[in-house]
Amino acid sequence: MLSAGSSRQSRISRRIAAVTVSLVLAGGAAACGPEDAAGKAGGESGGKPGAAGAPQKGGTLTVLNTEPQNDFDPARLYTSGGGNVPSLVFRTLTTRNREEGQAGAKVVPDLATDTGRPNADATEWTYTLKDGLKYEDGTPITAADIKYGIERSFAAELSGGAPYLRDWLVGGETYEGPYKDGGKGLDSIVVPDAKTIVFKLRKPEGEFPFLATQTQFAPVPKAKDTGTKYEEHPVSSGPYKVVKNTGDGETLLLERNENWDPKTDEERKAYPDRIDVRSGLDAAVVNQRLSTSSGPDAAAVTTDTNLGPAELAQIGDNKELAGRVGTGHFGYVNYLAFNPKVAPFDNPKVRQAIAYAINRTSVINAAGGSALAEPATTFLPEREAFGFTPYDHFPAGKTGDPAKAKELLKEAGHPDGLTITLTHSNAQNRQTSPEVATAVQQGLAAAGITVKLEGLENNAFNERRWDAKNTPGFFLSRWGADWPSGGPFLAPIYDGRQIVTNGSNYNHAQLNDPAVNTEIDEIAKLTDLAAAGKRWGALDKKIGEQALAVPLFHPVYKRLVGKDVKNVVISDWTGVLDISQVAVK
Repeated sequence: MLSAGSSRQSRISRRIAAVTVSLVLAGGAAACGPEDAAGKAGGESGGKPGAAGAPQKGGTLTVLNTEPQNDFDPARLYTSGGGNVPSLVFRTLTTRNREEGQAGAKVVPDLATDTGRPNADATEWTYTLKDGLKYEDGTPITAADIKYGIERSFAAELSGGAPYLRDWLVGGETYEGPYKDGGKGLDSIVVPDAKTIVFKLRKPEGEFPFLATQTQFAPVPKAKDTGTKYEEHPVSSGPYKVVKNTGDGETLLLERNENWDPKTDEERKAYPDRIDVRSGLDAAVVNQRLSTSSGPDAAAVTTDTNLGPAELAQIGDNKELAGRVGTGHFGYVNYLAFNPKVAPFDNPKVRQAIAYAINRTSVINAAGGSALAEPATTFLPEREAFGFTPYDHFPAGKTGDPAKAKELLKEAGHPDGLTITLTHSNAQNRQTSPEVATAVQQGLAAAGITVKLEGLENNAFNERRWDAKNTPGFFLSRWGADWPSGGPFLAPIYDGRQIVTNGSNYNHAQLNDPAVNTEIDEIAKLTDLAAAGKRWGALDKKIGEQALAVPLFHPVYKRLVGKDVKNVVISDWTGVLDISQVAVK
């Protein structure tokens, strides 16, 4: 849950870039579930994807990606759960549980002995470090190093990471980092001894253990900090160290960190001897190389490239290839957004009519088919970790209910239908793209609603949809969670205190309901995450009654692995292969 404050503009500008980056680097960096349509873990065949046999140490794992691993500095990375490739080098106070399915959506200790000890009102969190923690050079990891690593993430020249600390920590909104503080440091991070660190927050935050998985919580030894050049050779606290970084992360070569002690790390398996990351490749090339699996590509994976409908069709009945497809569900929703300040969307009955008229079958087909998208009637993803509570306030069935839509339009004063404009992106992403917009247009036509399409270049589209002063009345949108909880879904979109009128505004409906705002605050106080989840689900259902958005679909991610890759694990946190678990022949 993001909070209001004087740092809002900085937070928002970083957030919009980070949402894009996190989705690109992980196909959705915070994510959800490895089940296929049959509800089985793994690939299309229903079994666990990848080569058979027990995983063993050794060999080189190749990573084939489209996007380079830019800004390989823990301060600048925007990751959840520690990231994928980053988590091989940077350990954090807590991390994601490296297990398949629902169990993988849990927070577990990493450098710390537990997930954190809150005070009575969750405004203070205390962590104790494990024994035997060392950097790649053999020096001990201390609580002061974690404090310093967090503080340097406030420096303007190292911006790009998650913005929450600036908002949550006492004094964070005005702190400018250790390069400008004259050695004073941030008073709200207290280090009473070498193994203890205490965080003092501006308000209760029961989900602080989730935040402690972000790479900003990775330790950085002050004596080894080289500022903006640190990314070239960050000091490893994880099982691998960087031996080569060229082209700003386009090529990364990682080798074993001999001072990493697996006894202190129950999460990372670290089977391969080397990790060779090659980026800047075309998506079709990545998938072709994984499919062919020749030479080193037999022991290759991707952390950012999905299979498309054409490639899935080519795989078809090829059992060998199908057995190498991993399936995951990202914590993400694609939806139609309304701006109730623009007529005719100021009339709830018009919004309800559109919700009834939606032909989700056509939308799913436009998004790539049922293998790549699942119909949604709730804003929250259909995963327990997010607090999913089923509801369908405006049941349209699979193909829409035009009769009910026409009835509502008549009640709204539009007996002969109406003409509206739908704004969308021209990017070919099958989410906010022309194909999906056209499917919406065709579905609404059956209810007498004429939809004019307004396609914009992607950057212009993003600027327009997040501009509170110029938000379209009706547009395609999408949102992904920073961690598996209802909080990062509902708070940025529906908390009225987060409405931004002079920057990027994510509360598209500009909803400022005191009851909603209060409930967000009350849930934030809960350290019982299961109890919090139930209340997030109930809040989602309550807000949904207002028809401020029409959920369309939740994406499904399908990715190939090379034929010699073993131990593919896909969790309900990332929705994609966990590179820390992979082994090769």
